[in-house]
Amino acid sequence: MSKQVMCGGIPIGGGAPISIQSMTNTDTRNIAETVRQIERLTESGCDIVRCAIPDMEAAEAFGEIKKKVKVPLVADIHFDYRIAIASIKNGADKVRINPGNIGSNERVKAVVDAAKERRIPIRVGVNSGSLEKEILKKYQGVTAGGLVESGLRNIKMIEDMNFSDLVISLKSSDVRLNYKAYNLIHKQTDYPLHVGITEAGTIESGKVKSAVGIGSLLLQGIGDTIRVSLTGDPVNEVYFAAEILKALDLRNNTIRFISCPTCGRCGVDLSKIASEVENALKPMEKKMKERQLPSFTVAVMGCEVNGPGEAREADFGVACGKGKGLIFKKGKPVRNVREEDISKELILYIEQENILV
Repeated sequence: MSKQVMCGGIPIGGGAPISIQSMTNTDTRNIAETVRQIERLTESGCDIVRCAIPDMEAAEAFGEIKKKVKVPLVADIHFDYRIAIASIKNGADKVRINPGNIGSNERVKAVVDAAKERRIPIRVGVNSGSLEKEILKKYQGVTAGGLVESGLRNIKMIEDMNFSDLVISLKSSDVRLNYKAYNLIHKQTDYPLHVGITEAGTIESGKVKSAVGIGSLLLQGIGDTIRVSLTGDPVNEVYFAAEILKALDLRNNTIRFISCPTCGRCGVDLSKIASEVENALKPMEKKMKERQLPSFTVAVMGCEVNGPGEAREADFGVACGKGKGLIFKKGKPVRNVREEDISKELILYIEQENILV
């Protein structure tokens, strides 16, 4: 099990639930716009939000933003150690640095000392695009071994400064390389790991790479906090990260939704019914999280071959026949409904049974 650090009120590692992170893509110097985006991210289920801090003006704005939001904030710093120190003093709950581009050991130590004073963790982030020149030369390019060596070197440097509240990331846009790097680092350190596929792409292509890259690691117990990196609105990152965790049964207070792919035996418009049910379930999850209700599974099945069995296995479900459906609760039939009423009746029943109305 990994060590645990605290980012604001969110534990990372040590067996804590896997947290979801995202990053604002607004100009951090625009306080109002950044606050609005952070609020949208929080509303979508984001546990930790990171902001880019490119200059001192952004560091000052970060301090004002911190006063206006409740979610833990991470300051993302490159190149200038003074910006990192200013962001820490302005309330950062964690700071992300790549020691390789911060400069001398003295400059890194200045950041470490500031984090130590404020009792906040540091994420040591190594990306395939930012490896040290000597490591690139040694490994003749970007490799998993090179990423790990860079990460371990930076960890050792900070440990020698008597600081160990660290989170580690070794991200690549190459899914296989990323997978190998995290497997290697997992065997060599017990620091919590921030997992993701960097620069994964657009919503369509990036979702696939992220699901494979993040999911394959989480299945092995590797990863303590995740960020899905998608081009565009970061709210999509949060939604999809939650879907990954739900698929692996690693998220509490959620609804697992399953539906069959349909075939020639299907006697209803299952695509329409499944979409209606899935969309209606989404707002329920917010209420479930607020009330700390246990997760449950909903199944929408299209015919009599696998339908009754799958529906019975779910907490709630419907098995459809020609022009009708039979609603189940934990294996027990509840009532028959007409095709046009399936979505409405199933959702109403789930709400009543879970006291979500």
